[in-house]
Amino acid sequence: MSIIIGIDAGISSTKVIGIENSKHIMVPMAVKNSDATTAIDDVLGKYLNDNNIPLESVKKVVLTGIGAKNHKTTILGCPTLRVDEFMANGLGARFDSGLDHMIVVSMGTGTSLVRVDGEEISHIGGIGMGGGTLHGLARLLLGTSDVKEISSIAEKGNPANVNLLIGDICEKELGNLTGDATASLFAKVLQHNPDQKDIAAGIIHMVLETIGSAAVLSQLNGGFKDFVLVGGLTELSLCREVFPLMEKLYGVRFHIPKYAPYCTALGAALSYKYEND
Repeated sequence: MSIIIGIDAGISSTKVIGIENSKHIMVPMAVKNSDATTAIDDVLGKYLNDNNIPLESVKKVVLTGIGAKNHKTTILGCPTLRVDEFMANGLGARFDSGLDHMIVVSMGTGTSLVRVDGEEISHIGGIGMGGGTLHGLARLLLGTSDVKEISSIAEKGNPANVNLLIGDICEKELGNLTGDATASLFAKVLQHNPDQKDIAAGIIHMVLETIGSAAVLSQLNGGFKDFVLVGGLTELSLCREVFPLMEKLYGVRFHIPKYAPYCTALGAALSYKYEND
């Protein structure tokens, strides 16, 4: 048994995934942490223990993410390698989605955009909107930064009670804008005080719609129609509501692959094979 371990040491969590014998994807794991640089050893040890993986079967531990910038040459005696985070995003999303031409939308604390065009993978930019925005606004407006609690509250809410929609200001569709398209985020708060569940739904819609629009607008002249969503925010149930609406609005395709929350760690593990083929 030969295993490559990929570790994405992010700002808010450390994610781990293994690839056995270059093809079998092992069960992934995520651990919340306040300091990814000090958590890597502990997280790797927990992952190996939980999956009954002996140290001697680990061929390489491949690190990526901000917490990997000062990586050690070995972790728990396992040799390490560091890979660029954007390369890891591209490799992981390409493998997991089965697509060769796409924009990878990595929704972490902020959001980065990576172009994958066959073997060519390049970072094209990003925006300061992401999970950090969601957590921060929810703490200010809802008194909690727990994403599961925020999501649970939001599922009972209606974003139309906080967002001004095209249907609120136009009797007919405006070009390709249907009545349920957002005209102005949180504009209805000027008219009345919404309850917490509507605020929660509004916050999530704001974050996801802004990310989706930024991704699409980055490719107005780029020719890409497939956008692969990865990162922790893909676990929000409202992704299944927001992004289909945006597909209709923009005429594009958003994909959430199987290992979306762990794609960067997966890409890190895949990079070892990629570099050694």
